Amino acid sequence: MQPPISIDQAALNPPGWAKWVPGLQMLRDYQVNWLGNDIVAGIVLSTMLVPVGIAYAVASGVPAINGLYATIIPLIVYALFGPSRILVLGPDSSLAPIILGVVLPLSLGDPGRAIMISSAMAIVAGGVCIVAGLARLGFITELLSKPIRYGYMNGIALAVLISQLPKLFGFSIESTGPLRDLWAIGEAIVAGKANWPGTALGGGTLLVILVLKAHKRMGAILVAVIAATFIAGWFDLSEKFGVKVLGPVPQGLPGFSIPWLQPSDILPILMGGFAVAIVAFADTSVLSRTYAIKTGTRVDPNQEMVGLGAANLAAGFFQGFPISSSSSRTPVAESAGAKTQLTGLVGALVVALVIVVAPMLFKDLPNSALAAVVIAAAIGLFEFGDLVRIFRIQNWEFWLSIVCTAGVAVFGAITGIGIAIVLAVIEFLWDGWRPHWAVLGKPKDVDGYHDMTRYPDAQRIAGLLLFRWDAPLFFANAELFNQRIQDAIAASPTPVRRVVVAAAPITSIDVTSADSLADLDEMLKADQVDLWFAELKDPVKDKLKRFGLFGLLGEDRFAPTVESAVGRYLRDYNIQAGA
Repeated sequence: MQPPISIDQAALNPPGWAKWVPGLQMLRDYQVNWLGNDIVAGIVLSTMLVPVGIAYAVASGVPAINGLYATIIPLIVYALFGPSRILVLGPDSSLAPIILGVVLPLSLGDPGRAIMISSAMAIVAGGVCIVAGLARLGFITELLSKPIRYGYMNGIALAVLISQLPKLFGFSIESTGPLRDLWAIGEAIVAGKANWPGTALGGGTLLVILVLKAHKRMGAILVAVIAATFIAGWFDLSEKFGVKVLGPVPQGLPGFSIPWLQPSDILPILMGGFAVAIVAFADTSVLSRTYAIKTGTRVDPNQEMVGLGAANLAAGFFQGFPISSSSSRTPVAESAGAKTQLTGLVGALVVALVIVVAPMLFKDLPNSALAAVVIAAAIGLFEFGDLVRIFRIQNWEFWLSIVCTAGVAVFGAITGIGIAIVLAVIEFLWDGWRPHWAVLGKPKDVDGYHDMTRYPDAQRIAGLLLFRWDAPLFFANAELFNQRIQDAIAASPTPVRRVVVAAAPITSIDVTSADSLADLDEMLKADQVDLWFAELKDPVKDKLKRFGLFGLLGEDRFAPTVESAVGRYLRDYNIQAGA
């Protein structure tokens, strides 16, 4: 773990517009003794950027060179607008199936169209992230629970892995969804369509990456890709055995380009770009927070959205495609000693130098080796260990995660995002829709009033029902609230004269539930039962005042504490304490 970087407090809270351009702040505070670390780390990082950029471009359905463009431009832009000092951005395996799902049916195999469509998706994703960041919506990824995030990422990992199997085996299929694709792959293998020399080369590449990946400084991907390229070229596997290789890569740097679209492209690109924005920011925010803790710094999630959005926007206008943070390249930069985003700039410059000076280095790179690079990344996306823990402690959340994984695997990445969001909303609403409630009593030798189911011998006061509702009151649970109070009254061992709602857990109330409370009050009055509240929070009282319910019930029915409500009841009915 790196020691925290020393930065003055003004750098953490820069004034005015400067807070949206953290790179300028970092430049102002840059220390000369960091320079050697950043240059070395950038060179080490570049050894991974080239093969990974090419691999993810091919996996996303766009030409290889555009993967390098989508590597160079975002690193430069994020160095200016990104708040994290160590995060590495670029093409990512989790985005590949989303991009491919839009590019493949719209481009129909035309590389030029594929570039325009993917670039437009990056522009949409960038715009969404920037607007969300400026609107301070950085908290939205917190709405996806850990089991749902695991489920979605496991589904993405499975989709990525399956999408690369045809390339690994050396044939192509018409994609109709991950699970259906798996069946088609099996049929193609049985029919003898596999290119086994290429498959063996890809399998060997995958094995080398997995064996060496723990040694971050060794550049496992670079070693494996160089070896595969050398073998394919030395033995002329393309000509002799039909092993598919990348071929010549265009020379030169990207130029500014506006992607021109057909009207029929707009809706799927908007949907795909929005989906990319959600996934990219979810990944980036988690990784950014992780490394902020490791380096002893603070990262603003809203600025993280702006930085990610600016990087995507720039990628879209310079012939790139949607990008995200990288959970595989960032650790490489960190382990190589990176101190600031200058590491990313050095890495980008090295990649740019390679495609200008030596583009023919990639011509013998086997497609099966590129598939192996993506498959290795997909394997790293799977999360099983923590799901086992979740199954042990709350198995319904485990099954929620599995359903989310199945949604992505069956319907694809974009539909899977929708399923994940719907499940997140349902999960959020469920505890409030059918919350825990309790009748309270006074246990012996325990302060306060507590759940009778936990303290069966707790004392109850004759004629008084202490009722606790552990959720906000809103339209979905208003009728249930009324019913539970009536059930508790019916189950009381003595006739109830007053109901006191221990309302500390009630953090909000809406119009529907307020009207329902008025109905409950009328119903209880008919049975000569008073309805009181204790410990109701002032913001909720303010809402009741606006709704007219506070005046209807009367201010004296709102006690500051449960104890004071009990004391008032004892005085009103001249009951001795302990009776």
